[in-house]
Amino acid sequence: MTTPTPVLFVVPHHVLMLDLAGPAEVLRVASQLNASEAGQAPPRFALSYAGPAAQVCTSIGLPLQGIAPLPEALAEGTMVVLVGVSGSDDPVLRRQIDDACAAVADWLKRVVAGRDVALLCVCSGALMAARAGLLDGRRCTTHHSLCASLQDMAPRAVVLENRLYVADGAIWTSAGITAGIDMMLHVLAERSSPRAAAAVARKMVVYMRRAGADPQLSAWTTGRNHLHPGLHRVQDAIAADPTRHWQADDMARLACSSTRHLARLFQEYTGGSPLDHVHRLRVALAREIITQSSLDMESVAQRAGFSSARHLRRIWRKFHDGAPSDDRAHALAEKH
Repeated sequence: MTTPTPVLFVVPHHVLMLDLAGPAEVLRVASQLNASEAGQAPPRFALSYAGPAAQVCTSIGLPLQGIAPLPEALAEGTMVVLVGVSGSDDPVLRRQIDDACAAVADWLKRVVAGRDVALLCVCSGALMAARAGLLDGRRCTTHHSLCASLQDMAPRAVVLENRLYVADGAIWTSAGITAGIDMMLHVLAERSSPRAAAAVARKMVVYMRRAGADPQLSAWTTGRNHLHPGLHRVQDAIAADPTRHWQADDMARLACSSTRHLARLFQEYTGGSPLDHVHRLRVALAREIITQSSLDMESVAQRAGFSSARHLRRIWRKFHDGAPSDDRAHALAEKH
């Protein structure tokens, strides 16, 4: 049995409920995987909840009770998750929220700073880490409406906008709300396996936008770490039908942009062209067919959207070392 990883969720007053429940659900579901689903020994996580107060009200008005005091020491290997809070126009509630965040920041200085602790900040949780000085000199992000505040609070940090999450050493920060799920799925992929993360994403019926170490997984999620809805529409359409004869005009219409602007978007957010993205997914599809069937290369090329086996091999070399046949040989060796 795998020794569970201790995970401490820090719960401040007026906690944003999805910031807490989303990442926690990722770990709960992951802890229920079997070895077949995870592709190896399944991960196990022991979740606990602590904060400045034993009872808090959440962003949706639901009270939470039984929250433990913030500990003065952490077990070895603990992951600390700072969840965000929801703002308020009520001056009394605003003061309560600020006092709770200040208490968390003081605790971070005493217990977390300078120690080998994995710290995950969901949404405005990054501001508490910044308040404790933990983001100085680090790359980080937060909800798009709070990026300027984060930069003011941590002037020595490198605040990145339009990111779902950012990892810098042992500190992770994410954008708002559901981005905490994206971040936790990727943490799961790193700590367990991309296969485990993909299984959890399927069970939670969420789209895994993050790339892991498995090339078959990363090809379908590479270039998705952005928040541009038009570009996501194009990428979703290509992923749904990579063998289609994709024309620049068709993709531009999906993005509601010109072909030239779409090309700039792809270059900015994926590091390549629209055609590069199409080719990456076709190669990933070809790789799946090659390793899971005995079809000849001409048939593989046709099914994956290439004009010929020669065309497949030429594009393949842009993304992989070796030849397509090497992957088939490796897959056959693993079966035997």
